[in-house]
Amino acid sequence: MSFLQLVQSRRSVRRFLDKPVDRALILQCVEAARLAPSAENVQPWRFLILDDPQIRQKFCDENFTGLYRVTRWAAQAPVLVALLAEKDLLANRIGKQITGIHYYLIDMGIAGEHFVLQAAELGLGTCWIGWFSPDKARRTLQLPTKYEIVSLLALGYSADEAVRPLKRKAQADICRFNSL
Repeated sequence: MSFLQLVQSRRSVRRFLDKPVDRALILQCVEAARLAPSAENVQPWRFLILDDPQIRQKFCDENFTGLYRVTRWAAQAPVLVALLAEKDLLANRIGKQITGIHYYLIDMGIAGEHFVLQAAELGLGTCWIGWFSPDKARRTLQLPTKYEIVSLLALGYSADEAVRPLKRKAQADICRFNSL
């Protein structure tokens, strides 16, 4: 399959089969993410894989409640991945002070998308999760203060057989050359 075909076929998955994901496959996704580019090559990413059913369920029970209850579907994913950024890196601090841009967030997005696309190539479904309390998740996972939870990924085998067409804006609506 070509890269464009892979991108066209990838979907956010919110319904998963009750089937474990082999760690070798997860590590292939981590390897793809590890190879992502980053500002000044600082590679701020860390991937905390929650694949133990009891640990994952405890995390879901404590974090997908109240205002974040709409994310409870993620509890059925056999794997949750916490994308952690090591924030206290000199290149990121200096870059933010000079430009106002949080380069580590760009880096995390690139690495996360490498992970997601590798998963798709391996026949795994994923969904980016941004609707959770980072502070509560930090406490649940007992993370050192130098790490920030940027996002979560649900990972597993999709329970949906039907592939719905992508709803995306036309190129003409999003792209201009040389001026807006």
